[in-house]
Amino acid sequence: MRIWPGQPYPLGATWDGTGVNFAIFSEAAERVELCLFDDPGAPIEAARHVLPEETYNVFHGYFPDIKPGALYGFRVHGPYEPWQGHRCNPHKLLFDPYARAIGRTLRWDDALFGYTPGSPQGDLSFDRRDSAPYAPLAQVVDTAFTWGNDRPPRIPWEQTIIYEAHVRSLTQCLPGVPERLRGTYAGLASEVAIRHLRRLGITAVELLPVHYHVDERFLVQQGRDNYWGYNTLGFFALEPRYASVGDAELAIHEFKSMVRTLHASGIEVILDVVYNHTAEGNEWGPTLCQRGIDNHSYYQLAGENPRHYRDYTGCGNTPRLQHPRVLQLIMDSLRYWVTDMHVDGFRFDLAATLARQTGNVDLMSGFLNVIHQDPILSQVKLIAEPWDVGENGYQVGEFPVIWTEWNGRYRDCVRRFWKGDGSTIGELATRLSGSADLYEDDGRRPSASINFITCHDGFTLRDLVMYNQKHNEANGEENRDGSNDNHSWNCGVEGPTDDPAVEALRSRQMRNLFATLLVSQGVPMLRGGDELSHSAHGNNNCYSQDNECSWFNWNLGERERTFLDFVRRLIEIRKSQPALCRRNFLRGTVLGGLSDVYWLSPSGVQMSVEEWNSDQLRALGVLLQGDCSQVDQKGDCIVGDHLLILLNAHDHPVEFFVPEPMRQVPGIERLFDTSDGDIQVTPFDPREPYLLRPRSMALFRRQIAGEIPWHPFSPARDTGGS
Repeated sequence: MRIWPGQPYPLGATWDGTGVNFAIFSEAAERVELCLFDDPGAPIEAARHVLPEETYNVFHGYFPDIKPGALYGFRVHGPYEPWQGHRCNPHKLLFDPYARAIGRTLRWDDALFGYTPGSPQGDLSFDRRDSAPYAPLAQVVDTAFTWGNDRPPRIPWEQTIIYEAHVRSLTQCLPGVPERLRGTYAGLASEVAIRHLRRLGITAVELLPVHYHVDERFLVQQGRDNYWGYNTLGFFALEPRYASVGDAELAIHEFKSMVRTLHASGIEVILDVVYNHTAEGNEWGPTLCQRGIDNHSYYQLAGENPRHYRDYTGCGNTPRLQHPRVLQLIMDSLRYWVTDMHVDGFRFDLAATLARQTGNVDLMSGFLNVIHQDPILSQVKLIAEPWDVGENGYQVGEFPVIWTEWNGRYRDCVRRFWKGDGSTIGELATRLSGSADLYEDDGRRPSASINFITCHDGFTLRDLVMYNQKHNEANGEENRDGSNDNHSWNCGVEGPTDDPAVEALRSRQMRNLFATLLVSQGVPMLRGGDELSHSAHGNNNCYSQDNECSWFNWNLGERERTFLDFVRRLIEIRKSQPALCRRNFLRGTVLGGLSDVYWLSPSGVQMSVEEWNSDQLRALGVLLQGDCSQVDQKGDCIVGDHLLILLNAHDHPVEFFVPEPMRQVPGIERLFDTSDGDIQVTPFDPREPYLLRPRSMALFRRQIAGEIPWHPFSPARDTGGS
């Protein structure tokens, strides 16, 4: 076979229409061999070729006789000195960290480990068995694709509504999706799936990991898999099991077609990405990729004992983003998904880990700085899960200005309020307002707060109001896994029940939680399936459940259909009311001045300092000024209404009075009341008090008549509110 020197960039396997350039980085390597396989079932490579050139620690070669479809891996010759942090073992076939496609997935065997399992020397031993029959193989692909007139929707943050979902979960049981397309990228792009998303009104789908991942060995031995996929091995390669086709190149086309179809429907695609660890785990893990290429460069090692790894995620290792080539790997991966795959943004799993420099979280780290100045990545949606399990890992509110964050404080506060906990009114007002305490001081806007009640990691919305304790027995870990939070929703019965009173309260709490999410400033995120009242039977950690526990149940009864209609209506209301999705933070009351928001006690007057500080008050009114500061895509002003939100978390009814100046104003309408789920627009006489039932909320509007801004109180007084 002809071999030419080739180029050190780009890294990975690059088809140029004539041949393939291979390039791989390693400071530790003495030489690198390219191993070519005839077919996925081949137990050993058909040929080995030493990469002929090395430039700045990049080994490279150009092969004019290799074409797309070729299967390959690498063998790296170098030091095996675990006590010094080096773990090169040429007996182990290694996956290309820049591989664009998977030609064969991993099959577990002891030969995959660089050491000999069971040896008295442990991970210091050296295993000479060949891992080629079991290791994953990369595949050369031609990534060309006809995108046509595809354009990113570029939905403004303040108008964004995110729908978090797993590719398979959404369509595995969806009627109308052809059987062969269910649970696939093509299934997500099917007409019936798109119709559901559009009728729901969401603007972006946030997909759980679609990068190639490895199922942990203990799961495979139990007959299960890592369904969620938070165990990445390939940062460029698609997970093949979500494709409807067996060919790796066609799978890439299928994903791109999915993105193009969603874009055509006005829906953005956000990827949940896992760069905080790899599937190789700690020193007891397999040698599959980076560990065998250059362990010392790719991973953060314990300073005094580089045999061991720093671990801030509980998954065994942490990439060494301080190294320029490792940082390049992550950045090249992100740019690939934007430029080649046309995705619109990313949610970074355990993002605090990516900001750790020498153990501590550094929000001026190289990773965050490089993202900030990158002309491509700085322009897409960036969402941080702003914590990890390491010391000082909880960083909500601390990420830089171009980032948004999963707001765990929002989730916790709203849950506590509707549970009936005291001393929550003040914080609730702050969370409803966009969490200015977390985001305003560094120049961010309310849209920096990704508000959520539930997400993939925890109870579904239905289970949140149905279970006080987790029931994860199906995970095979004796119910030790998952969150130990006791939500105690006071619904009286654990699990399903035929008691109509209990079911009525549960349904009301679901409406309360969802309605609160949709009337809050910030960006709402729904857990996919919650709109269908999907239950995981109390399992709050379905990471290994590729079954009905995770697949959305589309067999809806009357209760489920009613809730779905309620969800659709609330999203419609939010999208039609600029006051609910402002670009800037609400202006609080100023003496003698105007305000965007007034905080009301049930008596219809502004909250007093004593009421804000009360641990007994669980009822609140919120009066939002109408907003006409937003414009549509044509540049025309979007005119909203003045809105009155009433919330009652007491276990008894509360009479709410409309503020005195409003009582003489006609044209006030009720948009919904969660006590019975009524979503019909109903005229309301403001001269009468409104009886808000126990654990309920209601929304009213007064149509704008050209008098923005409008002052409902005279004179205004400083209430000391949030």
